[in-house]
Amino acid sequence: MVDVVIVDDQLPFRSVARAVVGLVGGWTVAGEADSGEDALVLIARTRPEVVLMDINLPGIDGIEATRRLLADAPATTVILMSTYTDDDLPADAADCGAAIYLRKEDLTPAALRSLAPGSSR
Repeated sequence: MVDVVIVDDQLPFRSVARAVVGLVGGWTVAGEADSGEDALVLIARTRPEVVLMDINLPGIDGIEATRRLLADAPATTVILMSTYTDDDLPADAADCGAAIYLRKEDLTPAALRSLAPGSSR
């Protein structure tokens, strides 16, 4: 089973992400957080294999939260997400340690399967 934590400050997107994760066989949502600070606490407690991390969060943003969580749990696969085009991504998104950036509208079961820990990218 692949445990996933969803981090986004918008409940509607968390609901969509939860539904998409539910369509991937062998994947389950271990928890949800709506801020970077809450995400770090939840991730430390649940130790998921995958984190869907929004960039724009209240408090600690998703880029800084990714840096912090990977310093503590480097084997975690972080999928950084937002609505930015690749050209509009914040400069520090590229070096925060996330496995990949995925636009929210591109979140599908097939995309998640291709990004699963241990899959070839």
